[in-house]
Amino acid sequence: MSDQTNEYTIEGIDKLKSLVKEINTCLFCTNLKTNDGATTRPMGAVKVCDKGNIWFFSEKDSDKNKEIEQDSNVQLFFAHPGKGSYMVVNGEATISTDREKIEELWTPVVNIWFKEGKNDPNISLIKVKPTSAYFWDTDGNQMINFLKMAASVVTGTNLVSGNAGEIKL
Repeated sequence: MSDQTNEYTIEGIDKLKSLVKEINTCLFCTNLKTNDGATTRPMGAVKVCDKGNIWFFSEKDSDKNKEIEQDSNVQLFFAHPGKGSYMVVNGEATISTDREKIEELWTPVVNIWFKEGKNDPNISLIKVKPTSAYFWDTDGNQMINFLKMAASVVTGTNLVSGNAGEIKL
């Protein structure tokens, strides 16, 4: 994948939105200074707003919220190997209990974690404002790319193509 594409401003936000929508679940990393993986957990992104902020639901008393209160720097790792789409986002996280925003972002799936629904006293939102983002996309699906890699080994020529670049926000 030697083709590199740089996405800019609104195109960058559109790229961020499309990848988050396509992949949805990420590894959400807090307490980055320990760098030991113990503060990494899978999280489903709810929405990317027009400003490029990525929103998540979280329990107020969760370890992740406590870690964000200590250090707001986070990393999000999105991966969809089947489609060959990957993205890493570095950002600043803030916690919100804004009832209007909770109402706006609410979906029935969130009931799985908040038994009392939208009015659960332990509900909060995490907003991640990206400070940098980088993506990798391969062309074609996993099976096609596997065949291209096999052919590349035989021919000595890289037949797997795609795009990679920094997402400018």
